[in-house]
Amino acid sequence: MVQLLPKMKNTLNILKPVRNWIEGIPVENEKTAHRIVSLIPADCPFERDVKLFERTIAHIPPMCKLNPLYDQLIMLRFKAMCYLVDECGEDAAALS
Repeated sequence: MVQLLPKMKNTLNILKPVRNWIEGIPVENEKTAHRIVSLIPADCPFERDVKLFERTIAHIPPMCKLNPLYDQLIMLRFKAMCYLVDECGEDAAALS
């Protein structure tokens, strides 16, 4: 079991170039920042309560954390929101 961990760690490193690319996306204009904020949801869109006759029969947990690029995408959305608030003077409450 101990020998599998380094191999798994190396296979997860194949996403490192994609992570670096997402982290390096510049947010330099208002149109790009608005597009990023609108494309990346603020909360996980997959979390649901399955109801039958107003009774919850199942709960589907958020699966966003299973996405290996989740942290980078949320950070990109945050960077775009900060740009819109700091540089463009927009209201942060209106962006969500």
